[in-house]
Amino acid sequence: MSTDVLPAMDTAARVDRVRAGFDEAGVDAVAVTDLTNVRYLTGFTGSAGRLLVTGDRMLLVTDGRYATQAPDQVARAGAAAEVAVAGTLADQDAVLTGALPTGTRLGLEAASVTWAAQQRCSRPPWTVPLVATEDLVEAVRQRKDEGEVARLTQAATIADAALSTVSPMLLCRATENEVGFALDTEMRRLGAEAVSFETIVASGPNGARPHHRPSDRVIIEGDLVVIDFGALVDGYHSDMTRTFMVGDVTATQQRMYEVVVAAQAAGVAAVRAGVPAAEVDAVCRGVITEAGWADAFSHGTGHGVGLVIHEDPRVSRVSTAMLATGHVVTVEPGVYLAEHGGVRVEDTVLVTDEGCRPLTKAPKAPTPPAPRPPA
Repeated sequence: MSTDVLPAMDTAARVDRVRAGFDEAGVDAVAVTDLTNVRYLTGFTGSAGRLLVTGDRMLLVTDGRYATQAPDQVARAGAAAEVAVAGTLADQDAVLTGALPTGTRLGLEAASVTWAAQQRCSRPPWTVPLVATEDLVEAVRQRKDEGEVARLTQAATIADAALSTVSPMLLCRATENEVGFALDTEMRRLGAEAVSFETIVASGPNGARPHHRPSDRVIIEGDLVVIDFGALVDGYHSDMTRTFMVGDVTATQQRMYEVVVAAQAAGVAAVRAGVPAAEVDAVCRGVITEAGWADAFSHGTGHGVGLVIHEDPRVSRVSTAMLATGHVVTVEPGVYLAEHGGVRVEDTVLVTDEGCRPLTKAPKAPTPPAPRPPA
């Protein structure tokens, strides 16, 4: 599906939600330097740009490479941002500082400003008080609008379809690398602009490594195969994991699969607006702990998904987040045993008042479909 037929995103409304956080952050303006946040507020996708957000103005400053792209993208996004082009950092600093009223308390994004950049902003022409800020834009990004959900859904749909096409390869003595490459290629063929992250195909003992990189290992009878992957559509990611059994597996491997599927289903059922994210983690972890494998579930239960593959809210036992309508999160418990391999099952879901709506819909049947005979 072309992104031209997806609903528009409400980019213009986002900046006022950011401004609403100024008082609590103790700032009158913020210099947005994280490029993902710049894109979120303006639609600009270039590799160099800084955005000044004041109480009544947005000013995007970039260099000559983006003299045409920046204003075009800002206009298409409907963002009320002015665009200025300046060649050097010093010239860009002059443009930005010239837009700051005397005495403005300027927020800097602590997570994306280097020490060198902070030092530069402490010298003329920068003459305003600087305040370190955290999550001013990221907090707003957590709640997705209709256009964002449509893009996340399309990315998930592409991944679902790609897995359906490629999974029969698991019965053909393919290597992990071959399966991963086929998935990546099929997602691109179906319309993804890229993959969300390096595709994970982990077979046999490699499955006990949650973030194993595909290798030349041949997938053989008796393997559990963990496949974790996603597609990128208009900047928005999908994320899904399925685990397959190739041929006959051991009783322990079968039980691992059943326990993880039950844990994941319980976690998805627990997702609802107003539920602490840590509670979802506890539900999944409880099922696996009862099975005797508490130590074999070695990571958090999930994370937010959007313009970044791992973003807030986090779904873990130490999370302080409260799930809210419009959040998009993963639920992905796993069990990893070195002598048996690994099992992980993951869906990306949209949080609603009534519960959640899965965006990833690929079947969780453990047996790969048989290869289709040649036409």
